[in-house]
Parts: sequence; C-alpha cells; structure tokens
Amino acid sequence: MSSDSLLGQALQAGGRGDAAGTGTRLVHAGRDPMRYHGFVNTPVFRASTVLSPTVRDLLGRTQPYIYGRRGTPTSEALERALCELEGGAGVVLCPSGLSACTLALLSCLKPGDHVLVTDAVYGPVRHACDGLLHRLGIQVSYFPPGSGAELGSWVRENTRALYLESPGSHSMEVQDVPALVGMAREHGLRVIADCSWATPLFFQAHAVGVDLVIQAGTKYLLGHSDGMLGTVSASAAAWPSLKALHGDLGLCAGPDEIFLALRGLRSLQVRLKQHEQGALVVARWLRQQEEVARVLHPALEGSPGHALWKRDFCGSSGLFTVVLKPVPFAAVEALLDGLRLFGLGYSWGGYESLALPLDASEGRLRALCDPGCQCVRLHIGLEDPQDLIADLRDGLDRMQAVDMDSLL
Repeated sequence: MSSDSLLGQALQAGGRGDAAGTGTRLVHAGRDPMRYHGFVNTPVFRASTVLSPTVRDLLGRTQPYIYGRRGTPTSEALERALCELEGGAGVVLCPSGLSACTLALLSCLKPGDHVLVTDAVYGPVRHACDGLLHRLGIQVSYFPPGSGAELGSWVRENTRALYLESPGSHSMEVQDVPALVGMAREHGLRVIADCSWATPLFFQAHAVGVDLVIQAGTKYLLGHSDGMLGTVSASAAAWPSLKALHGDLGLCAGPDEIFLALRGLRSLQVRLKQHEQGALVVARWLRQQEEVARVLHPALEGSPGHALWKRDFCGSSGLFTVVLKPVPFAAVEALLDGLRLFGLGYSWGGYESLALPLDASEGRLRALCDPGCQCVRLHIGLEDPQDLIADLRDGLDRMQAVDMDSLL
C-alpha cells in the first residue's frame, strides 16, 4: 500500500476528502507503516550493495532498488514527502544545501551559456558562480533583487537561466517572483529559486512557475543543527536533466541525515510557527531601541519587499538582519561576545538562536545601510522571546559602554 493511499484513506475517514491540511500532510506524507510491519517511521537503510536473486534480475535491474547511491526506502520516503509538499514532478537529495544550489545551476547550463543571478544571492553560491561557473565558461550577471519584468533587457542570446533567492539571506529583500517568472517564460529561461527561508509551507514556488526549487534542508527541515542536507524539487520540464545530472555526479545524502530530515519534517509546521512568532516579537522590540537604525525583516512594514511578502507569502521564519547605528566594530564584539542565549555561528534554522556579524559595506547591505552602520544577522530559535530580548538588551548596553569609551 502506498503512502498516498494511506493518506487518502485517513482524510476520507475524517470526512475531508482530498483537502489535506498542512499539518496532516506533514504527518502522513512519505510514510507507509504497513510496509515495515507497522512501525511508524521508515527505517534507516544504510546500504551500498543490493543483492539480486538472479543474473537476469541483476542485469535487467528489475528490482526497485539496485544500489545504495541510487536510492533506498529511506531516501524514497523523504523524496515522496517533499514532492507532495513542494508540488513538483520529482525531488533529489544532496549532501548539503550548497551542493543542491550548484546542482540546480549546472542542470540548466553548459559552457558558453549565460545566467542571471540575484545580487542578494547566498555568498557561497556567488563564490561558486564566480569560480566554478567561470571556469566552465559560463557567464554570470548579477541583477538588483528589486527587478521585475524590465529585467528582460538583461537577457542575451545565450541566457539560459534565472536564479532567485527570496528573501536574500542577508539583505532580506523579497523578489517579485511571479513577474520574474513571466519575464523568464517570454525568453525561454529556466527559473531556479532558493526558498530555504520560507520552506514550502510559507511559499509555493512551483505554483508560480519556478522550475527548480532549492531547500537547504540543513536549516528548517532538519531543524536541530545536527546534520547537513540539500534538496531540489523540479517541474516536469526540468526533471529529466536534474535527475540525470544528479546521478552522473554521484550525489547522495547520508541515510542518517535523511532520517533526521524525515523526523524534522513531522514537526516543521509547529516549529516554524514558533520561530515566526518569536522572531516578530524580537524584531519589533529591536525596532524601538535607540541603538538600532533599521530592522530588515520582510514581515515588518517598511522592510525591503514587505508588500511583495504580504502578497506572495503566508508566513515568515526566524531569520532577519539588524542594522545598528554607527559604532566601532569593537562595540559589536562587546554586544555579541557576552550573549548568553545566542550562539555565535554560521547557518540557521535550528532550535537555538544564533547571531552573526555582517559587513555592512559588502553586497546588497551597502545599499541599505548608512556609512558607519554595523549589521548583525539573528536567527530566533525556540527560546522564550522575552529571555532573548533581555539577553539582547544586556548586549546593547555593553555596546553602548564601548562606544562611549571610544568617544572619550
């Protein structure tokens, strides 16, 4: 019995037909307990070799699984669940979010091609564009994230793809994805979008025409800072080339990370609601502090792309950027080094709160910050918001003390 039929039976028994709610889909998608003697969770299959009963079966590849790298019941469960949530034709799993980004790009491009990439793109993806793609003879142009249909003037004869990230992971700028997709369709471009911030719960990228949807599963999908994973969901048109390249590169995620993602998936809605609520409480408080020049959070009025966020998204997550009024960097260090509840580290999406200093003079932040401002990116975890606010207030007091000393 397939997981789809199990889900269908559960919904019909509840009188809801096929109108599955998000929570119901998260709990049931990809699961087939009766296939595994009634155990609720799909077991972890750690495999390389898969034995065949006969030579004919071996050479004819008649079995559902032929080699560990080519898939197991564990990986299939997550792929099916994500396919249902994303609304795509197929999903591949990668060992990291960055590998998912580069895979998506390479599945659309060949030497001599040109790609348009948002200027708010994740730093390591920009590095891959400037390094790996450049070495392969692929041209890259970075466009302002606020662009819409007018971006068509940037398209060249050899342009093949458009890469979006909405919102950007530092500047938090939201892009007009429907308008950009419309432009791309007019010019025959593949559209790639990194939607890790929103997840498929808060933004349905395939529904507005995106061909390849990237999730850094390391973030909210796993949700516990204990594994690395990337996923790419493809439309029917983009699926064959993505699937082929994924196999040719020998990409595969570890079975334990896949299991952790399946486990994280079941609580994703509950966790995201808490991240969203906590982040909004902290962001609104920060906005009122005299040391803060600006809070870049798409769900706050006045932030870049707020109107687009309100139109296209159905929620927000825990990541945003704080722009501090001009202070020496030593003051920022004093703020961050003494924090008790915020860890200092890269990544985000786990249950714990994190803080990361950003260079306001680089990238898109340069256009959003006055000279001398300092930036800190915060990820609000699952702690009580008032405790996080108290921690930040102490940090701002330390920052002010250092700033005052520097003026003497």
